[in-house]
Amino acid sequence: MAAHIWIIVAAVLFWNKGECQEAVLHVSNGALHKDYCLVYNSSWSNISDSLSDAVKYELVNLTYSMLCDEGTMKPGSLDGKAVAVMRGGCAFSRKAQVAQDLGAAVLLITSKEEMTTPSANHTEYGKVKIPLALMRYSDFLDAQKVFSDKMEVQLFAPPIPPFDVSIIVMLALAVFTIAMGGFWSGAVERAKQNAGPSLSGGEERADGGDVMLYSPLKVLLFVVLMCGMLVLMYFFYKWLVYVIIVIFCLASATALYSCLNALSNAVGCSKLNVSCGERSCSVRSLLLAAVCITLAVVWGVYRNEDRWIWILQDLLGVAFCLHFMKTITLSNYKICVFLLSLLLIYDVFFVFITPFLTPNGESIMVQVALGPGAGGEKGDGAVVIPADPSPSYEKLPVVMRVPRFSAWAQNLCMMQFSILGYGDIIVPGLLVAYCHRFDVWIGSNRIYFISCTIAYCVGLAVTFAVMLLSRMGQPALLYLVPFTLITSAAVALSRKEFRQFWAGTTYQMERLHIPAQR
Repeated sequence: MAAHIWIIVAAVLFWNKGECQEAVLHVSNGALHKDYCLVYNSSWSNISDSLSDAVKYELVNLTYSMLCDEGTMKPGSLDGKAVAVMRGGCAFSRKAQVAQDLGAAVLLITSKEEMTTPSANHTEYGKVKIPLALMRYSDFLDAQKVFSDKMEVQLFAPPIPPFDVSIIVMLALAVFTIAMGGFWSGAVERAKQNAGPSLSGGEERADGGDVMLYSPLKVLLFVVLMCGMLVLMYFFYKWLVYVIIVIFCLASATALYSCLNALSNAVGCSKLNVSCGERSCSVRSLLLAAVCITLAVVWGVYRNEDRWIWILQDLLGVAFCLHFMKTITLSNYKICVFLLSLLLIYDVFFVFITPFLTPNGESIMVQVALGPGAGGEKGDGAVVIPADPSPSYEKLPVVMRVPRFSAWAQNLCMMQFSILGYGDIIVPGLLVAYCHRFDVWIGSNRIYFISCTIAYCVGLAVTFAVMLLSRMGQPALLYLVPFTLITSAAVALSRKEFRQFWAGTTYQMERLHIPAQR
């Protein structure tokens, strides 16, 4: 497991009206209408912020021309109309001045290239009096198919509210996952206790192959390998991303099968065993395996269909996190403190420190998380939108993604997401899982489990709050690690059980008079 520890909630969380660089082109012909993406310069063009206030213009198709000069057209021939021309040949300001001289009210420049915020020399801004915006040439061709050549257009740029409901959805999804993972780990521990302990040395393995981490040296090695993998991803992203995609498909299918199989056992579904000679197989297991493999394959094939694939990715991601939290267990609170502290340092270093070490000043964590070809806002505030609405780059499938529902114009251009790395769920989740297992060991009423889960919820809420106030992504572990570690320690101290809580499995073996090999 590599490079799973980060939170970047949307490449750009919110922009006020004055900064907005994306707009909506509303095309209509009678009752038929459709919206398309526009990119404009808010300091250059004054565009309405609502459709009801937007002026309707007849659209003239001049995409066979770059409109760098008037040619055979006469002044006033485009009086009060919107005109669509092809990008290239001359500067944006030159096209706009020619369109103005011909009487046009709006200039739309169709682009086959990557769309950037249109700009010019400051001396040219005052010469342009009409709205100017870029649109994808592919979108223009689509509009021609839908509306033929009789099109009326309206331009508007809806403002984005400072708070998006996707943050609430992400918070609920993360808390649900960590609570269910911790609950599952405790339930497995209770079942193992009822069946009798099976210990060998310092490492414990359940029948399902669950592994307990007990050695600080192994934890340190694990973190060092994560650092190495993240750096390799930064330098060799376009090759290693496919390795991660294949691993994710296999791991998520296995995890989803484990979750669904456990759920089937919990609700009492029959296995429907069928005998074939001397062997027997479970029909239920075959059906579950078929469903899980199919879902993983569907995700692999359609992984770049941002409009809907995020739902399936989140489903597989939840299953992956649950299975990891159940499978990998920490032996005591000492190991929890050591692992979470190391990963906190890892998170902060690769988010905040690496921009000072990379040639272009970018964070290694953010760059790997979003992908090197991700569109969005550049450092100078300019927006970059791919010429093709389908992304041409691969993204790491190690994040929960929820669309920014209020970013209407931005989603037309390129889907905007709030994202949360799996590691921001798994790493605190390992502590939550340990707390629930400790509850089982001492026979408490899940006080440690509930307290740590609430601490995680509060810590993540604080992360989102800081992110909104600072208008920049935050390393979630910077807040989650202190909240969960301090809360669980405070509960142990208040109950006078800290020595047991710190020692964990070792204390449990001593209390049960089970010899442990050291």
